[in-house]
Amino acid sequence: MKITLAHGSGGESTSRLIDSVFAKYFSNPVLNMMEDSAVVSGNDKIAVTTDSFVVTPVIFRGGDIGRLSVCGTVNDLLMRGAVPKYITSAFIIEEGADTDTLEKIVKSMADTAKEAGVTVICGDTKVIEGNGGIYINTTGVGFVKASTDIVSTNIREGDAVVVSGTMGDHHATILSARMGIENNIESDNAPLGIMVREMLKQGIELHAMRDITRGGLGTVLNELAKASHTNIEIEEKKIPVSDEVKAFAKILGLNLMHMGNEGKLVAFMPFEQAEKAVEIIKNCPYGEKAQIIGRVKHGKGVTMITPLGGKRQINVLYGEGLPRIC
Repeated sequence: MKITLAHGSGGESTSRLIDSVFAKYFSNPVLNMMEDSAVVSGNDKIAVTTDSFVVTPVIFRGGDIGRLSVCGTVNDLLMRGAVPKYITSAFIIEEGADTDTLEKIVKSMADTAKEAGVTVICGDTKVIEGNGGIYINTTGVGFVKASTDIVSTNIREGDAVVVSGTMGDHHATILSARMGIENNIESDNAPLGIMVREMLKQGIELHAMRDITRGGLGTVLNELAKASHTNIEIEEKKIPVSDEVKAFAKILGLNLMHMGNEGKLVAFMPFEQAEKAVEIIKNCPYGEKAQIIGRVKHGKGVTMITPLGGKRQINVLYGEGLPRIC
């Protein structure tokens, strides 16, 4: 069945769509009340984030826009040390979208929410004129312990720079799909809750964390260096990149430092705790390629030591990093 404008009218067609697709997978006691707002238990200190997902294609190797929307939202909460609890889900659907595709996306979203430990507590569906596109907006809420203070301004000289895995996987996946390039590269879209919880549980003094998404590692590190008034120095040969992504980037002339992910983080902690942090991450799902890639120093900006021992400045991404990866 194809989506029509009637599915966004608020009438019988809307009810049938909600019952047959959304309620089928998102069913829970809070959502099933179908009230205008959800009332849930709270916490003294909460983290809140919101995001919109417009990626094309909506289903790609290793994931889809539904899984991506949950991962992107919960990972933003996790980067502040929050325990993700609730998520909202608003779908904007263009007429002509296929309900089988929509159901796959909703099921994937529900499965990923379960994996991430969050509950979809409310949502909305709008149907607009168009050519079958599907877009998702989410808001996430997480609980933060009063003693937790993970923020970019806490980065200090001497801190280690740790990444949880290979760079550029998601970016290369989406670009491959858009260009019709056949390869085995898969998106890394994944919720990172277990590795964050384990680091905190085992006493890693996390000063700051960021998930490495749009703009890639280079842009994220520049934002953190600016916020903390420090120089972040990394070693090019220590940055994990799969052979396929490395070859893909070389063929197309892409800068690996500006290729985004959707299931990787960069974390800062005292250097003496870095090896322990890497071992913790490696023993968690999605963290087997974790690596110490650098150290925080006095100064400004981001510098990279090349394999020949030279240094070069790493800047933020300028312009639009095509294609849109989320």
